Formats: sequence, structure tokens, C-alpha cells
Amino acid sequence: MPDIAARGYANPSVLVSTEWVAEHKDDANIRIIESNEDQLLYPSGHIRGAVQVDWAADLNDQLRRDYLDRAGFEKLASKIGITRDTTVVFYGDKSNWWACYAYWVFLLFGHTNAKVMDGGRLKWEKEGRELTRDVPAYPPTSYTAPERDDSRIRIFRDEVLKKLDGKTRLVDVRSPQEFSGERTHMPEYPQEGVLRGGHIPGAKSVPWARAANAEDGTFKTAAELKAIYEDEQGLKASDDVIAYCRIGERSSHTWFVLTNLLGYPNVKNYDGSWTEWGNSVGVPVER
Repeated sequence: MPDIAARGYANPSVLVSTEWVAEHKDDANIRIIESNEDQLLYPSGHIRGAVQVDWAADLNDQLRRDYLDRAGFEKLASKIGITRDTTVVFYGDKSNWWACYAYWVFLLFGHTNAKVMDGGRLKWEKEGRELTRDVPAYPPTSYTAPERDDSRIRIFRDEVLKKLDGKTRLVDVRSPQEFSGERTHMPEYPQEGVLRGGHIPGAKSVPWARAANAEDGTFKTAAELKAIYEDEQGLKASDDVIAYCRIGERSSHTWFVLTNLLGYPNVKNYDGSWTEWGNSVGVPVER
């Protein structure tokens, strides 16, 4: 795999290598953040100095189906000891699927000084790099966040309904079985109560994991990504694109790829995704 700078990405600076993290993890203006699907991974061993941001407990409102509000984000950011000037570097399991989810939520609050460690936990572990169980303690900060801005990178169900005009490109990043309606949930995952299977009319099936290399979790080159999204599916950088999955986590990974690696300026994540669409009365469904 070529170095990050040689892969042809539109914004290569959004990725850092495991080597870079090993060299910079102790820098005062850097905060390494681990975010996993498996919540037991961090306590079992993590990059020295890394803090854990749990997708369910830390990033989501515990009552409403929504993300934390401004006050909640300020509390989280202060707890992990960051300021608006801190560079946050996300990594995690599942080829950085949840790391990209956390990255996307941080961007909702305008913390754009953010990067992802290419390859995530898998690459770090395969290289035999150090993991520790020591949990760091950073002095709390006084973080002031802007109001959460959903308009730039997030879209809601009623807006999606208005976009079913053939002009907006929808990318369904779930498994082919979910897309077809054969399943209403991911293989090997519990059923989450969706009443209808299928996909949003006009959506193209591009499973999220196709963007990553299975052997080490790194992102594929820009040429390989263009072959998937543009040559196969006909997407263009000028398109308005909506990515969706089940609850917005897998589609955050695809949003990251299209936005940062291919440079598409108009990509939004429909995080209501199929758990909302498949339970909504009267919305159109294709199989």
C-alpha cells in the first residue's frame, strides 16, 4: 500500500499513519481517541495516552434518539482534556467504522481539527505496537462549543423524502442482504425491530467495507475508490449524495471516504437510516 500522500486523495492530511501516531501521541496539542463497536477493547489494551469515547454512552443522548447537545459536547470535550486548538486523532476497530462515526459527530460541533489513524486498531496490532491498560488522566479544560450544526453534513427523513427526484444520489452502505430486504439487520447482529426490509427507492448498494483493505483496515487508494463509486455506480463529485445504513454508523465511514478522500463537497449522512425509514408509515420502499 502506498504512503498516504501517494494514494491520490483529495485531502490526504485528514489521515495519519500508525508511525505518525507513535511519534506524536505524547504531544501536548494532540489527543488520541479510541472509539470502538466493542466497548471491551479499550480496557483490554489501547494506545498509550489514548482516551475512550464510547459511541453509545458519550456521543448519544440517553433519552431521545439524537446526539448529545452543545452542553453535553462541552462536558465531554472538557473531560478528555481538549481545547478548540487540540488536534484529535480517532482510531478504532472494524476498519475505523466507529472512529469515522465519532469524527463525524465532532464535526457537527465544528471541531474540524480532526484526523483518523489509517488502519485503526487492526494495523496498530498487526505491527506489534505497544498497547497499555493504563488509563490516562488529563486536566479538565473549559471547552466552549458552537451550537451543533446539522445542516452541513446531516440530513433528516423528511428532507430525504423531498430528494427522491432522481437528482440526488443515494448510497446504501449496508450488506447486500439488507439492501434486498432478505434481512432487516446485519448478519450476525441482533434484530433491532425494523418492520420492513428493503431500501430507499433509487439507492445504490455499495457496502461500506469495500472502501477498506481487509488485511489491515487501511483505506483503498483514490483510484480504487473511484472504480467503486464512480466507474461502477456513476457517482460524480458534483452530485448531491446521501449515505445511509442502519443507524448512521456505517454510513459515517462512507461519508468520510466520499467527503475527504474523494473530495465530494455535497455529501450528507442520513443517520435516521433504516431503523427510521423501515419503521415509518407511508414512506416508499424498494426491494
